[in-house]
Amino acid sequence: MADEALFLLLHNEMVAGLYRAAEQGEGENGRCTTKLESMGFRVGQGLIERFTKDTARFKDELDIMKFICKDFWTTVFKKQIDNLRTNHQGIYVLQDNKFRLLTQMSAGKQYLEHAPKYLAFTCGLIRGGLSNLGIKSIVTAEVSSMPACKYFSMYSIT
Repeated sequence: MADEALFLLLHNEMVAGLYRAAEQGEGENGRCTTKLESMGFRVGQGLIERFTKDTARFKDELDIMKFICKDFWTTVFKKQIDNLRTNHQGIYVLQDNKFRLLTQMSAGKQYLEHAPKYLAFTCGLIRGGLSNLGIKSIVTAEVSSMPACKYFSMYSIT
């Protein structure tokens, strides 16, 4: 439980620090999102390396996505993804109905505009994990009601 609290505090401070620096003229908001996504990418690569060192090879990209939704997500966020969908043409939708990094924020609509900056790190986390598993992807996030969010992963196998 202490690890979770530390992670939440660290994540909130990373987001706040980058955006505070941008407001003070040391960067721009678009670069903040890119920096957060890049940090998440590197962390995702490292975590997947550690989590899969004793795991058998995956058969296909669906097995990889199931691993991300169950084992990876459970280790990082203490719960599984609530829903995984695919169009069988390279797009996966991962839905978390109570995303930990958004539960600290109010469920009111006034915070919806701030939600994307709290999802950039996790987009990178997913993309980095998939990258180390041989899947080159683009990961985006969407929030329509707090604290639920959807991650869209469009991939091409490298």
